Amino acid sequence: MLYSFFYFVFGIIFRLIYRQQIYGRELLPKQGPLIICSNHINWRDPISVGIAMPLRYKIKFMAKKELFSNPALAFLLKRAAFPVDRDKADFGAIRQAFKVLEEGGVLGLFPEGTRSKTGRLQKLQEGTALIAGRSGAPVLPVLVVGPYRWGHPLRVIIGPVFHIPAMDYKKRGERKAQLEAGNRIILENLRALDPAAGSE
Repeated sequence: MLYSFFYFVFGIIFRLIYRQQIYGRELLPKQGPLIICSNHINWRDPISVGIAMPLRYKIKFMAKKELFSNPALAFLLKRAAFPVDRDKADFGAIRQAFKVLEEGGVLGLFPEGTRSKTGRLQKLQEGTALIAGRSGAPVLPVLVVGPYRWGHPLRVIIGPVFHIPAMDYKKRGERKAQLEAGNRIILENLRALDPAAGSE
C-alpha cells in the first residue's frame, strides 16, 4: 500500500515541479525478472526511475546502507530498497539481489556506485555486470537527464533490454576480464540513449 501511495504522490509532484518526461515506455518488458540499470546524477534518481516504470514492477533498489541508519527513513526504504555496504564486497546484498531476480522481481541498480558531479557517466563498479552475468536476467538501460530544477524538463530515457554474456570463469584472470567486458556492454547501452551524456 505504501509503495502504491508514494508512487502516485511522487508521480504528480515530479510532473508538476520537474516536468518529468518519459521516453521509451513501449520498450518495457511486461514482467520480470529484470535488472533496471540507470546512471546516477542526484539523490532523487530512484524516485524518477521508479515512477517512470509501471506500478506493477514494484522495484527493489540496492541502496547505500547509510540511508538505513535513520529508523523512520529505514521503515519507508525497506518497502522499495535493501542496503549495500559500498566499502566492501557485500555478499549479503548480492545474495539479496539474486533472490529478487529468482522470484521474478525487478531489481534497480546504479552501477556507477555514486552520484556523478558532472552528469557524465563515470567508471562502473563490478556489481551490476556480476549480477547480470551470473543471473542471466535481462538488463533495461535507463538514463536520467537533468537538471532537477524548477521549469527545466527532466528526461527519463528508456532503452531496449540487453543481456550480459553468461559468466562462468574458472581460470585465474577470467573473472576480471569478463566483468570488464560486461561493464563495456552496460556503458555502450547507456551512452546510446543520449550520446551527450558521454563518459568522464
